[in-house]
This record gives sequence, structure tokens and C-alpha cells, in this order.
Amino acid sequence: MDYKKTKAPTNTVTHNVMDFCEDTGNIYESVVIMSKRANQIGNEMKNDLQRKLKEFAQGNDSLEETFENREQVEISRYYEKLPKPTLIAAEEFEKGNVYYRNPEKEKDALDD
Repeated sequence: MDYKKTKAPTNTVTHNVMDFCEDTGNIYESVVIMSKRANQIGNEMKNDLQRKLKEFAQGNDSLEETFENREQVEISRYYEKLPKPTLIAAEEFEKGNVYYRNPEKEKDALDD
């Protein structure tokens, strides 16, 4: 799912904890799934931001010659206004848009 097109809220939202454990049956497993997805989203956002800001990088990095580029500031503001990765991950998990699997459960199912 594209994090730029998400409908996740940009501020903290209170959720019913029991809603998160409906699919897995275990709240801790659900939290781990959401945290791993949030890490993936965060890394993707970081890489995109670095790639865009790299276009503006200059070769000489002296303190006297530090200029703020208007495009850099706008790009940074855009990324600051996006929902946090944890909120996006929670939204995706709640809507069932996250693929996950538990190898231990699969192994136990095969053994039975």
C-alpha cells in the first residue's frame, strides 16, 4: 500500500485493543505484526526522503555556505505532515491489508 495515499489519521487515535486481536487471537502477536510493518513503512519513507533530498546535495559542506533551498524545505514539510508509520501500520492491520504468517503455527498445523 502506498503510504502517500493512505487515509490514516495524522494524530493519535484511541482503538479498542480487542479489535486488533480478532485476526491473530493474540494481542502481542498483533502488536509485533504492526511494529514490523511500521518499520517497513518508516524505512520506505526514509529512503524516499533521502533520495529526493540527495538531488539538492552540494559538494562543499562548510558552515558558512549552508543555504536553505525552498524545494528542500517544501519536501521536508510534506514528509512531516504525513501520518506516522505506526498509525499507517495500525490502519492497514485493522483493515486487513497486511500479509503476515507465523511459521510456528504453520509447523504445528503440519505436525497435527
